[in-house]
Amino acid sequence: MQAAGALQTLAGRTALVTGASGGIGRAICEELARRGARIVATGRSSSRLATLHSSLAQIQPALEHQTIECDLLDASGSEIKSLARNNVDILVNAAGISRDGLLLRQKREDVLDMMQVNLVSCMEVCKQVSQGMVRRRSGCIVNVSSVIGLHGNTGQSAYAATKAGMIGFTKSLARELGPRGIRVNAIAPGFIDTELTRSILEQPVTKSLVAGIPLQTVGSVDDVAHGAAFLAENKYVTGQVLVIDGGLFI
Repeated sequence: MQAAGALQTLAGRTALVTGASGGIGRAICEELARRGARIVATGRSSSRLATLHSSLAQIQPALEHQTIECDLLDASGSEIKSLARNNVDILVNAAGISRDGLLLRQKREDVLDMMQVNLVSCMEVCKQVSQGMVRRRSGCIVNVSSVIGLHGNTGQSAYAATKAGMIGFTKSLARELGPRGIRVNAIAPGFIDTELTRSILEQPVTKSLVAGIPLQTVGSVDDVAHGAAFLAENKYVTGQVLVIDGGLFI
């Protein structure tokens, strides 16, 4: 059920969230739903999407939420175009993959896969969805990048390149779409407790970085979801990168 006293600040809006079968994507879907948004969620895992749909139905039972199985690694142009037909008011690109390794040992296919999911598909979804936003002269786009895209990390040079590219893309798109009433921002999470990061958090170099976090803990997916909701609600923030890292890179 809807949380008691929850502010319906996003009521009447439709939010498309990619990567919704992952921890961060799911948390963003649920947080936006709590604030009144109708959710269209895409992801690779049909079972996780089914669980998410049940959760969304409990949070906002009056809305017709959708979950769509879609692998952005293999998605065709027509699949992405079909997502844009939902008259999207809020787009959150949370899909991402990480295949870590030193560049000297990195497989070319791993680099290309990360480029496709983390950057190219993000650009394509933005292109398709923003066409409707331009017609309505309103909209909000939030791209989930990473502090690794800002600062780099050993063994993640290719991943960092994709996330840095997303930040440059976000800032440029904000300039292009701002005059049409559309805001474009990015979130740069630090070390967040998800399935994707748990193996990374066990690496010695990462453990030393985590030990240096001023808040002395890793973040939660809810921390990132609240950041996405803030950017969806605020009407005068665009072209920015909201860093959610516990102070790691102060």
